[in-house]
Amino acid sequence: MSNSFNSKDHPHRRYNPLLDEWVLVSPQRAKRPWQGQQEEPLTSVQNQYDPECYLCPGNLRINGVQNPRYEGVYVFDNDFGSLLSEGVSFDKTEDELFQMKPERGINRVICFSHDHSLTLPEMSVEAITNVVSVWKEEYQNLGELDYINHVQIFENKGAIMGCSNPHPHGQIWAQSSIPSQVARTQQNLKNYYDKHGTTLLSDYLQREIEINERIILENKGFVALVPFWATWPFETMIISKKPLNNLLAFSHEDQALLAQILKDLTTKYDNIFSVSFPYSAGIHQAPTDSESHEEWHFHMHFYPPLLRSASVKKFMVGYEMLAEAQRDITPEQSAEILKKSSIIHYKNR
Repeated sequence: MSNSFNSKDHPHRRYNPLLDEWVLVSPQRAKRPWQGQQEEPLTSVQNQYDPECYLCPGNLRINGVQNPRYEGVYVFDNDFGSLLSEGVSFDKTEDELFQMKPERGINRVICFSHDHSLTLPEMSVEAITNVVSVWKEEYQNLGELDYINHVQIFENKGAIMGCSNPHPHGQIWAQSSIPSQVARTQQNLKNYYDKHGTTLLSDYLQREIEINERIILENKGFVALVPFWATWPFETMIISKKPLNNLLAFSHEDQALLAQILKDLTTKYDNIFSVSFPYSAGIHQAPTDSESHEEWHFHMHFYPPLLRSASVKKFMVGYEMLAEAQRDITPEQSAEILKKSSIIHYKNR
């Protein structure tokens, strides 16, 4: 072997301890020309009110329900939810190869603002703090239902991520089972906690702060970074500095600090290509199954699809579907791009 390994030049695999899986990193492929699919960039919405929008205040939704003339945050049960709250009788089958069981739950939509034209980076910290406060309330209220064992809070931003309405909003799915990916994460977090007596993300975050190579933003309560094992080109994660296992442990100051780092991170995203940056983002926190869950540590994932421009996205196909996740640009390279991106929105320069 004539060459010494260099993570900036040589293919390698990185381990994700949250999911107990590996990702293939191929930095040499970042130089390849692109002649594939070009996406339409996500354009900013200009109108503060759209009479045709199902989520704007006072408008009639498709099912005939009229939205109140709300201001700020507005939450309602999804008109076309993926889960139903009614329980059903069921005779369990013993067939090992054809297992199924009913799933019960609630789907809600959370409008971040009455203003149709705003996205998180263009909202004030105070307005985003109100969103975080409602997340906390919904997590508590839904989690107190005896049949709800997990509450998933998330946002799909942009048509490229399957978002069917540009009005600023997210979703909440609460269900009786703990979803597969969350269950895998929980098992890995618990294995680590049982072995070390500390949360996995506390120790990981301390090491990231010491290395200071992939950290994007930091304030008194939270750190935003590109994970060492990031799969998506500009994937990031927000981690609480204190090992808070869910939103109920947040003080009002914590909520404001999370709002600040959310605003700054999403602004950096928009500024990379001077476009409203698409992503799927969501909170991972303790299940609501009445267990103590000392192993859980609040974190929030951001999975943006864009790769090298506003019109070129990363595809998870072929090898990724059949073998394991793969990325070209290294996490350190994407962290450097995000670090250099301004926290002053490009529209306000």
